[in-house]
Amino acid sequence: MADIKQITPENFDSIVNDSLPVLVDFWAPWCGPCRSLSPIVDEVADELAGKLAVAKCNVDDNQDLAMKFGVMSIPTLIVFKNGEEVDRSVGALPKARLQALLEKHL
Repeated sequence: MADIKQITPENFDSIVNDSLPVLVDFWAPWCGPCRSLSPIVDEVADELAGKLAVAKCNVDDNQDLAMKFGVMSIPTLIVFKNGEEVDRSVGALPKARLQALLEKHL
């Protein structure tokens, strides 16, 4: 099972500067589309363990991080490589689209 990290302002930099590409899921517990996307993110994290790191950022608890990255709508998925944003997707998406988004960065 993949080790999905919970992001805080304190650990954000160390997580996104991983040697692997990092998928960060910006979400909130009250968000219906976030709840439907979460198991898809978990599945993909398991399937790509060792090739991709995955972290989740609760925007209610980390509003400053959401603002820093211009997260205006959730769920927002941001892919980081070497600490830099390389891709982004806003809204829930099917597993095949998430896999296609990530494949480009592996």
